[in-house]
Amino acid sequence: MKSFLKYTLATICGLVIFTFIAGIFFLLSLADMAASGGTAPSVKSNSVFVLKMDGAIQERSEEGTPLDFLMTQSNLSVMGLDDILTSIRKAKNHDDIKGIYIEGGLSQFDSPASAQQVRDALKDFKKSGKWIIAFADNFTQSGYYVASVADTVMLNKTGAIELKGIGGKREFMTGLFEKIGVKYQAVRVGKYKSAVESVIRKDMSPENREQTDAYQGGIWKHMLSDMAESRAKLTAEQIDQMVSDSILAFAAPGDYLKGGLIDVLCYPETVKATINGLLGTDGGNDINQLLLSDMMALPDNESDKGDEVAVYYAYGEIIDQRTSLFSTEHNIIGKETVDDLNKLAKNDDVKAVVLRVNSPGGSAVASEQIAHAITQLKAKKPVVISMGGLAASGGYMISAYGDYIFAEPTTITGSIGIFGLVPNVSELATGKLGVTFDGTKTNKYTDFMENLIFTKDNDQEIKFMQTYVDRGYETFLNIVADGRKMTRDEVHEIAQGRVWLAADAQPIKLVDKLGSLDDAVKKAAELAKLGDYHKKSYPEPAPWYQQLMDMSEKKGTYLDGELREVLGDFYQPVLNARRDMQRNRLQARLPYLLNF
Repeated sequence: MKSFLKYTLATICGLVIFTFIAGIFFLLSLADMAASGGTAPSVKSNSVFVLKMDGAIQERSEEGTPLDFLMTQSNLSVMGLDDILTSIRKAKNHDDIKGIYIEGGLSQFDSPASAQQVRDALKDFKKSGKWIIAFADNFTQSGYYVASVADTVMLNKTGAIELKGIGGKREFMTGLFEKIGVKYQAVRVGKYKSAVESVIRKDMSPENREQTDAYQGGIWKHMLSDMAESRAKLTAEQIDQMVSDSILAFAAPGDYLKGGLIDVLCYPETVKATINGLLGTDGGNDINQLLLSDMMALPDNESDKGDEVAVYYAYGEIIDQRTSLFSTEHNIIGKETVDDLNKLAKNDDVKAVVLRVNSPGGSAVASEQIAHAITQLKAKKPVVISMGGLAASGGYMISAYGDYIFAEPTTITGSIGIFGLVPNVSELATGKLGVTFDGTKTNKYTDFMENLIFTKDNDQEIKFMQTYVDRGYETFLNIVADGRKMTRDEVHEIAQGRVWLAADAQPIKLVDKLGSLDDAVKKAAELAKLGDYHKKSYPEPAPWYQQLMDMSEKKGTYLDGELREVLGDFYQPVLNARRDMQRNRLQARLPYLLNF
């Protein structure tokens, strides 16, 4: 009887567990189907593509897990730049789509170059003879920059435009560290390599100020020129003067109209009436709308013609391996990227590769390994580089071996330099807390890391570290010299950690041509001597169950969203401090934040 009860209970427990697990997978499968959508939407005549510009825009869209669909993700809205550009192109080529309505102006671009790419795509859309209308309750600077390309720019009667120029203050933590007895020891090569300044200085160095003024001024001048071109009644100088004379975000809405920044002050019902007028439809009827998700579900007639040109997206900080951070904004992981590039080299279906780089750099070791993998890939098929918002430091290192380099005019690039950074807490530990250190060792430098961190007398260790960094810099110079067909001294002359705007980097041979991702794809096809061709994006998304296991590594998780909201402006400094503990000692990376 006992055995019967035991086996019966065991069977019941097994069934319960099986049912529970099966139920979870059933719910996840339903969510997966719901998230992936159904068949392509039908496009009615007189349709409008509604482009909602009210979230963060990153380099590439990332498919979520079914659990994301079940679990509300705070207030974080993320769009892929690739999806937006593809949707605008589809709208241009579809006869039943008559125009684009840009709604909202609170979009957060990761760089001016990303905003420019959307703006350029909209300019290209207008060549079809179709119209663009833009309306927002409030425009951020990047939101207005994009919206200014519209035929008609409309603003809520109580709205605001936050045009203010480019720049801002950065935090310097040296004074705080002095108070608690912590001193950062920096070794670097390149007088412009400013990534360490926030922890070793209390202000900007003259060299850092020089390079920052140059690239910020260049970006602002480019934006002014673009906005003036679209706002025919205004010159770049007039817009710049408006920004200089007052805080436009606090201006009366009527001043934007008088100044020529907008065409109409109105409420949303006027927008609907305007669009109906352009469509030639009855104002009482609903407007046929297509959202971004609808546009991406439409078939792409350019997706399967001819030979394949692979577009490999490499964006985010370059790191050696996956970390266990509560949040990871998308990273370029050294070994995984090398493996992916090796697979592309062996893939006979891929005739050419475009490496899309949007990175501030990171681990010098991982960057060098990726650069080497590109030389192996390049030996088998053409490799063209397309730079996004950032392709600097390690981001430039992985670009240098490309057969041809394209960049947007406002791409931040260069920063050819290396640094190492180690905190010394001897004053805090011994001077303030009374902690002392003692021990034994078999060799003179067995405890070199402890000496770097916990003792004041570590000059010899610093010398060794400087030699290590110098060697890394020489490796960087030689990679660029080899890739760009220059001498080591020619590269050194323009390197030293100097950050360059791509428009200025072209004359000094760091960039071959200013152009878009599409231009890079065309060049790759040309180098491969292809007739008909199509592009395919890599790396391909992982299955949802793998993504589910890697949830802690995925940008936009619920926890990440909550931490962003709680920490506010302190989120990025806290994240940077946490990352510093896990970074490789040798870094080829930009400063923590570039303020656009």
